[in-house]
Amino acid sequence: MRLSDRINNLSESQTIAMAKKSRELKAQGVDIISLSLGEPDFTTPTFIKEAAKQAIDNDFSYYAPVPGYADLREAIVKKLKRDNNLTYHADQIVVSTGAKQSIINAIMCLINPGDEVLIPAPYWVSYVAMVELAGGKPVIIPTSVEHDFKLSPEQLEKAITPKSKLILYSSPCNPSGSIYAYEELSALAEVIKRHDDLFVISDEIYELITYNGKVASIASVDGMKDRTAIINGLSKGFAMTGWRLGYMAAPKPLASACDKMQGQFTSATSSITQRAAITAMDADPGALEYMRSAFERRRNLVINGLKTIPGLKVNEPQGAFYAFPDVSAYFGKAINGNRINDANDLSLYLLEKANVSTVTGDAFGSPNCIRLSYATSEEILTVALERLSAAFNALWNGE
Repeated sequence: MRLSDRINNLSESQTIAMAKKSRELKAQGVDIISLSLGEPDFTTPTFIKEAAKQAIDNDFSYYAPVPGYADLREAIVKKLKRDNNLTYHADQIVVSTGAKQSIINAIMCLINPGDEVLIPAPYWVSYVAMVELAGGKPVIIPTSVEHDFKLSPEQLEKAITPKSKLILYSSPCNPSGSIYAYEELSALAEVIKRHDDLFVISDEIYELITYNGKVASIASVDGMKDRTAIINGLSKGFAMTGWRLGYMAAPKPLASACDKMQGQFTSATSSITQRAAITAMDADPGALEYMRSAFERRRNLVINGLKTIPGLKVNEPQGAFYAFPDVSAYFGKAINGNRINDANDLSLYLLEKANVSTVTGDAFGSPNCIRLSYATSEEILTVALERLSAAFNALWNGE
């Protein structure tokens, strides 16, 4: 069968690929600890599950409006006002089958072939592939652990060309856990506002998993709401990865375009998930504090453990549930004839030597790093750290 160039040129998600490899080794009886996939280990809160059961009993089993039920979109509007002090109307909200679809909807509606999309690295694994599917050109702007993996206004200005159409980033960031403060977003916004054709997609899916207060949105900066699409959803903060619901808040022309686009792909997301999502949106975020505080304890455990390993450069994530150490000090080292040339080699070494799966930083545009997810129990993380420390130290000492 002759497949399209589009699919042949599409890269496989390396986070999903590593998770698949881990499952295969587990099936062979190998005791693998997987720190490769970004999925909370908590179950969905009971009050949300009860709402879904009620929706089934109330026969919400028919097609919903493409952009989502009207009362769900109103609940999202209220959430944005309550939590973010942002005023939207329901016709500016589009509900999709996961935040991933919300992002690709927006990209497909904004980008023409040849348009440049500015993406600070590290970035979420699918951003580049999405831009390429739309015919756009990803322009990667590297950042470093020394600067907390944040983009500076000077870097942004330097990267902008007449072909620049879009800036795409996440805060809290997957994979670095970095969060842009309001003042930092304001400084970036000053650059953006000097370029009339530049639009922003702000991926805020980890908004509820933070360790130093609320997350600011660039849409809240004066003059930016009409130039920004906010992406959010239920997967991370509500532990609802399998329920598949994301949403976008955007200027009306883009929301209408995404409604049109989605109507030709998936139509509306699950009616039952949408009814449960109303309960989630209406809930006091404090009802989820037990998850957030557990992630913070795990963050502290993992970061403190990584800081004891020689050669690693570690930032302290302020959100999400990932550690993203710079491991470049290990490049060129060898053990038992096995030479580590890059982060890909190191991730495979850790999988084979420590039986711990991580993801190479190459997947996120930062080849000097690896990503570890701490979305699992402290007991499992403690064992994983012991294994990782032994494997890193063996390599460091050439044992």
